[in-house]
Amino acid sequence: MASSELVEALQALAHERKIDEFYLIDRLEASLAKTYQNILDLEWDARVTIDRNTGKIYVYEMVPKGDPDPETGEYSDFEERDVTPDDVSRIAAQNAKSVISSIVREAARQSIYEEFSQRVGDLVTGTVLQGTPDFTIIKIRDGVEAELPHYDLKRYPNERNERPANERYRHNQRLKTLIIEVRNPNSEEVRARGEQARPSIVVSRTHPDLIRRLFEIEVPEIYDGLVEIKSIAREPGARSKVAVFSRERNLDPVGACVGPKGSRVRMVVEELRNERVDVIQWSEDPAQYVRNALSPARVSHVDIDEESNYATVVVPDDQLSLAIGKEGQNARLAARLTGWHIDIKSASFQGAPQVDENVLIDDVPVEEEGDGQCEFVDEEGVRCRNHARPGSRYCGIHADQE
Repeated sequence: MASSELVEALQALAHERKIDEFYLIDRLEASLAKTYQNILDLEWDARVTIDRNTGKIYVYEMVPKGDPDPETGEYSDFEERDVTPDDVSRIAAQNAKSVISSIVREAARQSIYEEFSQRVGDLVTGTVLQGTPDFTIIKIRDGVEAELPHYDLKRYPNERNERPANERYRHNQRLKTLIIEVRNPNSEEVRARGEQARPSIVVSRTHPDLIRRLFEIEVPEIYDGLVEIKSIAREPGARSKVAVFSRERNLDPVGACVGPKGSRVRMVVEELRNERVDVIQWSEDPAQYVRNALSPARVSHVDIDEESNYATVVVPDDQLSLAIGKEGQNARLAARLTGWHIDIKSASFQGAPQVDENVLIDDVPVEEEGDGQCEFVDEEGVRCRNHARPGSRYCGIHADQE
């Protein structure tokens, strides 16, 4: 292969793989320098330059000049001695294939790292290419693949498991995933098992922020910043709790996230393969926040101990199992969501009066459900546009009207 043909081939390859042409040639020069140093049995290091216009290859031996540094023993000045062999192009062509393959692979990984390292936390949609017992490869777009790991953490404690236990994937299945890491190919840190053979991008289906991004897609009020997701607690594949807050006084954040007849939250649940999602209203009052977080259980009373960060919750006897949840799941998620240690006690154990489930706190009976819209009417006679809470005639904003 002539020198000019080699450069033309490199340029075409760089264009095809979307790799910087000069970066590719620089890497080839560095790799060929080591090759020629061994072939020519040089005493000192070699340097290779490739003329970008003609493609001609030059090989120089870096002969040190003067005395070495007395502290480091290294030379600072060198003389380039031309040692270019007559068959330099033939030797370059023989070594170019393996060198270029390695360079292209590394350059592609570096290019992906530079593009996606700023996108950690983004939601991406991909197609399942193949699966192994330890991870699933997902195609994000042409030339870019991601890894969804689901290692057995008992065997590989240093690896990840980012797949919910209830999910299995099939070929060509489309998945929404969250980018949680982009490995740097030039990092000196401890590498993952077989990292060079695995994609640089690591995605997750278990991360709590996956729910945050899904709600941003389905709920315009969240995307526009009118409603904020304050906290998320999740047990992937089983159940999640999401605390939301409205920056607009007359906007019910829970109703906005649930949507008409539950349409918005239903889309999130379907994407999460029927994982149960509870949307509750965030409150500055810790007692009210804990009360909301234990939904759907009804709470009689909440005592807050700020010094110990404990919340003692009293519930009616018939609500105790609901407040705790299956295997403690409801209480566990509420504790994670609020950041409080929650101690749940029944009313009979606490000696507190129980609340009749047909009567509200102020002893006002719950009326039959109307048209589903909040019944609050302001001073100007305009009716609230929010949806009423289940079992109530008012939305979360005007719940005090009961």
